[in-house]
Amino acid sequence: MSSTFASLSVPNYRTYFIGVTASNIGQWMARTAASWLVLVDLTHGNARALGWVTSLNFLPALLLAPAAGAVADRFSKRAIMNWSQIVLATSALTLATLVLTGHVQLWQVYALALLDGIASAFDGPARQSMVAELVPPELLSNAISLNSASFNMARLVGPGVAGFLIAAIDTGPVLAVNVVTFIALIVCLLSLDTKQMNVARAKRGQGGVVQGIRYIRRRSDLVVLLVIALIMGSFGFNFAISNAVMATEAFGKGAGEYGMLGSWMGIGALTAALRTARRTPRIRYVLGAMLGFSVLMILSAASPSYWLFAVMLVPIGYFAVTTLITANALVQTSVSPEMRGRVMSVWGAVLLGGTPIVSPIVGWLGDVAGPRWTVLAPSIPVAITFFLVTGWVMRHDQLSVRFDPHKRAPWLRLVRGRVTEDMPQLVK
Repeated sequence: MSSTFASLSVPNYRTYFIGVTASNIGQWMARTAASWLVLVDLTHGNARALGWVTSLNFLPALLLAPAAGAVADRFSKRAIMNWSQIVLATSALTLATLVLTGHVQLWQVYALALLDGIASAFDGPARQSMVAELVPPELLSNAISLNSASFNMARLVGPGVAGFLIAAIDTGPVLAVNVVTFIALIVCLLSLDTKQMNVARAKRGQGGVVQGIRYIRRRSDLVVLLVIALIMGSFGFNFAISNAVMATEAFGKGAGEYGMLGSWMGIGALTAALRTARRTPRIRYVLGAMLGFSVLMILSAASPSYWLFAVMLVPIGYFAVTTLITANALVQTSVSPEMRGRVMSVWGAVLLGGTPIVSPIVGWLGDVAGPRWTVLAPSIPVAITFFLVTGWVMRHDQLSVRFDPHKRAPWLRLVRGRVTEDMPQLVK
């Protein structure tokens, strides 16, 4: 089997991957349908309402992350995921029923978004850290990348299919599909061979929240990676808002074109996930991707046409996903197994933690300053973070930049004492 898909040779991971992929496709379809429901069916292009839905969905991850991580380290991750999927499936069924019967109201969407957020807050750390129980250590980085490939393949397929289905048969049936995909994941989780799993749980008295925070504070490298996750998650992934208002308000397009924006981004994101699966994670990949993301977001905000904006989403998706997958892999491969749940709960919290605050602001900017500001404004904090983290890495590793145009490319090199490390990814 190709090194890109090496983890799929493990039966347990293969079963898990199938279930997660089905669930991811359903959720991307449902997110697209829910965004359209709020922005078009329940309001008249109110970006702030869409921002509040996103905020309520992600707020529990911030508040419950420490407890959720401790639970993931102390109890069965598979059981936590199963119960989370049951709650999420129930919520999805409720929303689909309300829409199909014509009784849906905006406050109900808000309430169900909050319920989804609570279930996802516990699902996230268990899902992130469970991968290490399904594959041997040497395949962990590959499995993390394939998980992201699954997510982004769903991003590629889900929004486009949802957009066309919304135009053809409305939002209700699209939301109903999500219920079936949750059931598929539950079946796959129950089918795992527990005897083949590498279960690592914290001992009684060692699974507390405080121990996890102390562990992270002692690791400056983890702190830096968590800062990157915070900024990218808060400012770099507001596409549910920006794509919706750009498609409808900036370019005057309908549901099909809106859904296709997610698929264009999915092309780049899937490419990034598959490429990352083949290489060892390095901080230079993270920094190079952050720089590319910032520059292209700024340029795309000024796009004069829908199609140019859509095409630019391909490299934007590539750089966004490269940043987060590589940083995630660096975190997971560098922590001790009994701490992984708590560390990944903090990762999930910082990745989503700023969203409850930032999303309403991005929506407000779209209403007040225009749809292009939903793309431009979030790119600025990412660019600032790139320069700050690059400076930290340079000081921490005692690196300096050497420019030598007389040698073959790359002409820029990072120099550490007598050891020189070529860095072509930062100068392409």
